[in-house]
Amino acid sequence: MAEFAYVGGELELFAAAHHWKRRLARELAPHLGGHVLEVGAGLGGTSAGLLTEAKVTEWTALEPDAALFARLQQASGELARRSGIPVRARNGTLATLAPGERFDAVLYVDVLEHIEDDRGELARAAERLAPGGRLIVLAPAHQSLYSEFDRRIGHFRRYDRASLRAVAPAGLVLAQLAYLDSVGWLASLGNRLLLRRALPTPAQIRLWDGVMVPLSGVLDRVLCGRFGKSVLAVWRRSSGERG
Repeated sequence: MAEFAYVGGELELFAAAHHWKRRLARELAPHLGGHVLEVGAGLGGTSAGLLTEAKVTEWTALEPDAALFARLQQASGELARRSGIPVRARNGTLATLAPGERFDAVLYVDVLEHIEDDRGELARAAERLAPGGRLIVLAPAHQSLYSEFDRRIGHFRRYDRASLRAVAPAGLVLAQLAYLDSVGWLASLGNRLLLRRALPTPAQIRLWDGVMVPLSGVLDRVLCGRFGKSVLAVWRRSSGERG
């Protein structure tokens, strides 16, 4: 496996975004069950929230960056102890998994935008789905909001519903496609036009997470997922089809 080094420095900052992590857990948990593969698991922050909400029997956290993996490996034991669910941290990519490994869900949370060949990545992910399995992608929305922050942490792009639908793997059925965090869109726009910061400050993260995320929880329901700074897509493999 070629050595991979993650260029971003935001993971520690967003680890404190507890309201957002709880929101994600509520949104994603209905689509998760059985054996889940999380691609690009980072420090394990997303895993921690979802393991307490979803009906999961086993969790594999896949991370290509060696330094992040070392910390993820340390965290996985604590995650397993707290959840009572087997948690395996693995260093690598989809290509390093055993050919026959299949999962009931494959999950990308703020990861796909870091992968240059996003269409090929999702095609490979679809091949890893068991019959009835779900492919779940959460990504930053709207290329018009692409900023110095995106460039600094290695984003190739941001998505909208049309561009995310365009990279969907063949043979899967779209189950959900919606925007999240409508109020947070304003924060992203402000950073794009005014602040132009490479990284948000801890105070900005607290403002977004403590005020904007709860407000978005209300407004997103009113808007029915038609607007927001993140976009969520869920695809499903038919129950009788094998990858």
